[in-house]
Amino acid sequence: MGELVRLDVERAVATIRLDRPPMNALNSQVQAELHAAATEAAERADVRAVVVYGGEKVFAAGADIKEMAEVGYTEMVDRSVPLQAAFTSVARIAKPTVAAVTGYALGGGCELALACDVRVAADDAQLGQPEILLGVIPGAGGTQRLARLIGPAKAKDLIFTGRLVGAGEALRIGLVDQVVAPAEVYTTARAWAGRFAHGPAYALRAAKEAIDRGLETDLDTGLELERHLFTALFATEDRTIGMRSFVEQGPGKARFVGR
Repeated sequence: MGELVRLDVERAVATIRLDRPPMNALNSQVQAELHAAATEAAERADVRAVVVYGGEKVFAAGADIKEMAEVGYTEMVDRSVPLQAAFTSVARIAKPTVAAVTGYALGGGCELALACDVRVAADDAQLGQPEILLGVIPGAGGTQRLARLIGPAKAKDLIFTGRLVGAGEALRIGLVDQVVAPAEVYTTARAWAGRFAHGPAYALRAAKEAIDRGLETDLDTGLELERHLFTALFATEDRTIGMRSFVEQGPGKARFVGR
C-alpha cells in the first residue's frame, strides 16, 4: 500500500484511492504509486473490476505545477516517460474500470479519468484540460484519449481554450457517462463495477482488448483481432457454462467461475 495512493479490495472490486490532500496533485510520488496500484489491480485474480477515486471533495486537480515549474527540457524528457506510464497502466488494466469524479478533474486528473472505461461524475464536478494556459499541452494522454472519446473538434475546443466543463456539458458531449449527486458518486461507480464481480473474466478482458486495440488500427485489422479473441474464448470454462446455461435455463442465469 502506498503513502498517497491506496488499493482496497472488497467483494472483487478494487478501489484505487488517491489521497494527497487538498487537491490530489499528481506529483512524481503519486504517479509511481498509481502505477504500482494499477499493476497490482491488474494482476490480482481476486479483482474483477476497478474504481478510481479521489475522495469526496476532489478527484485530482492536475499535475503538481510547483514541482514542474523549474524543470527543463532534458529533465522533462526523462520525467514524461513514467508520467505517461502511470496513466497507461490504468488504461491497460484488462478489467472494467470506472472513474468516480468529484470536485475537479483537471489536466492530469482529467487524463486519469479518460484512462478509465467509463466516468461517473458529481453534478457539481468540473473537468478540463487547461494546460494551454500554462504554455504547454496535455502530456499524459489528453490529446489522444480525449479526441478518441468525444471527437477531434470538441477535443480541440477544450484543449485550445483550456476552459472548464461542467458536469451537464460533459455528459452532453460524452466526456462523462453518468451524473449523480456528489454523495452518490462513489456508490454509483462501485455499483457499476460490482456488476462484473462474478462475470466471465476472460470474455470481459477480450471485449475490452478488442475495443481498445481496434480503435488504434484500421477496420480490417480490428475485425481480425476480434475474430481471434472471439474464437479463443471457446477454450474457456465460462464459455461452456454460459452457453449450457442459456440452452437449459434461458439468458442471464449463468454462474461464471472466471476461467
